[in-house]
Amino acid sequence: MFTFVCFFFHFCSRLFSVTFGKACHTDTMKTVFVTVGTTSFDDLIGAVTSDESVKALIDRGYTDMVLQVGRGSVVPDPDSCPGMTLKVFHFKDSIAEDMRHSDLVISHAGAGSCLEALGANKALLVVVNDKLMDNHQLELAKQLQADSHLIYCTCSALPQTLRDMDLSALTTYVPGQPQNFANFLDKAVGLV
Repeated sequence: MFTFVCFFFHFCSRLFSVTFGKACHTDTMKTVFVTVGTTSFDDLIGAVTSDESVKALIDRGYTDMVLQVGRGSVVPDPDSCPGMTLKVFHFKDSIAEDMRHSDLVISHAGAGSCLEALGANKALLVVVNDKLMDNHQLELAKQLQADSHLIYCTCSALPQTLRDMDLSALTTYVPGQPQNFANFLDKAVGLV
């Protein structure tokens, strides 16, 4: 009897998710997830919620934006991006589900966030903080863009990048050679 109940529950839950999942998320609903990681990057939050950036996202068919603002002091109101549904939070135990439900990830250039988005096989636009000294994040972004895994820009270039980007040109990041990545990071930060 227990086996039958487990099978029935499993079958019904799959049926429910397939039937209602398609009804609740249509091809016209597109979500952009923005993350600043565990730090603050108010310039990115301001840039992505600017009128120019919001218009560029809407023109590309995005309807929803989820912002993870970290320790930042810029916390946009839910109605501050006309034409888009906006959700904002500081931190969560995990942002994996937010990434999984997104169509585009806009991220700071931290290695952890970049690898998480690339590992989730998401289109990734990295915004480099050009105010950082000794910016190893820029080196990482340059290399991953050269390998066609992401697109990067600065905050001031974000609206134009959103208008011009060609996400179809991105290639899948294939993890599996962590030593190569570790060597690259060591070289980028000057340890080797």
